[in-house]
Amino acid sequence: MRRIKDLLRNVAITSISGKEDALVGNIEFDSRRVIPETLFVAVKGTLTDGHEFINDAVRSGACAVICEKLPEKPADDVCWITTSDSASALGIVASEFYGNPSSSLRLTGVTGTNGKTTIATVLYRMFTGLGYKCGLFSTVCNYVVDRELPATHTTPDPVVLNRTLAEMVDAGCDYAFMEVSSHAVDQKRISGLKFTGGIFTNLTHDHLDYHKTFDNYLHAKKSFFDSLSSDAFALVNADDRNGKVMVQNCSARKFSFSVRGNADFRGSVIEEDFGGMLLRIQGEEVWTRFTGDFNASNLLAVYAASVLLGAPQKEILTVLSNLKPVPGRLEAVESPGRISGIVDYAHTPDALINVIDTLNKIRGEGRQLITVVGAGGDRDRTKRPKMAKICADGSSKVILTSDNPRTEDPEKILDDMEAGLTPDLKRKVLRIANRREAIKTAVMLANEGDVILVAGKGHEPYQEIKGVRHHFDDREELKAALISRYNK
Repeated sequence: MRRIKDLLRNVAITSISGKEDALVGNIEFDSRRVIPETLFVAVKGTLTDGHEFINDAVRSGACAVICEKLPEKPADDVCWITTSDSASALGIVASEFYGNPSSSLRLTGVTGTNGKTTIATVLYRMFTGLGYKCGLFSTVCNYVVDRELPATHTTPDPVVLNRTLAEMVDAGCDYAFMEVSSHAVDQKRISGLKFTGGIFTNLTHDHLDYHKTFDNYLHAKKSFFDSLSSDAFALVNADDRNGKVMVQNCSARKFSFSVRGNADFRGSVIEEDFGGMLLRIQGEEVWTRFTGDFNASNLLAVYAASVLLGAPQKEILTVLSNLKPVPGRLEAVESPGRISGIVDYAHTPDALINVIDTLNKIRGEGRQLITVVGAGGDRDRTKRPKMAKICADGSSKVILTSDNPRTEDPEKILDDMEAGLTPDLKRKVLRIANRREAIKTAVMLANEGDVILVAGKGHEPYQEIKGVRHHFDDREELKAALISRYNK
């Protein structure tokens, strides 16, 4: 239980009335979860406005309300606090309520379009391998030391975020690593947190359904670095032209990494195959189980961040050589024959270029690359034709199929994708809306030695159709289709 006035010490308050000494036992921004002694924070969301549910929260027992605008008849027995930014206030009071847990461990945030999951997860595994207790927030899964928690968002809401950080502190965690999405920054979910460091991967076409313009998307990412304190570090990818933009006017200590040119931390690929790659990092060679130039960049970021967090270079390289790729990221699927099956989460134009270029570099002469790809429904439509063209340009054959159509008609999504294809490219493209049938068809079209890439969903064990999630795992489907082919 915490006193209301203690939770407000860092909130920019415009007015307050009622009992500031009242005790709060719960914080909520969803009126349906309000119980007695709850501080309710009315936040304007993308679909609903919490201010419309203030009276519901009060009827359910809220003892205090933070809002940007008071209701017409505010109840007398409630402490009313107004602020110009209730979304930011939510993060601040949630952090205070749980004892400012981000100040009790070393929290590193990773932001960018691609690579966030790999970098955050490998950092978690790195410092676990170095002997520390660690926490992780990622798209795939959250961890408190070795306890697995489901991940519903790339970056959780402020209440879940701070509650989980507090669990990490209670479990004795020294470090925590977090994917920081552009949505989370824009919606102030990380407000009130203290970061030891921030990492920028890259910035490419994505989430314009939400941000509307690329500049808005860039600004959301940059806001994360603008919020870093002077004792934190900001590590950016020098191979992305937006790396310098991220740290303009940033107070943190600035560092860069590159696999192409000059930077504070440099790396390069010496050789690679489907089993991994030999890297040179800061003059030292290390064999890893990862492959692809984009993963070389990801691992270099992990190395640099580990150094900045105080780990010894030789120990970092030793642990790095033993780490496995993240599930659903260039993940090889076991096959009873000589057809190579690969599943990857690539669902943006840039990510598809990276994966397809990598597979084309190492698949060898005379081996086809057959790509199965879709695009998510109710999301940015402008990237759909680009994704189809990239796959058709870089693959021997392409099957356009459903990803997570959500509430959209799958055939209309495929129409959008097909619009990016020239008549010549259409000749090597099929469209099969049923994802299971698309994967089976790819396997039947493949010859011995060919490579099949199933892109878009990666680790996800579901497919969302008309608002309902059905069990569907690309890895299971591809493996089953390969087994079926060779057992006939």
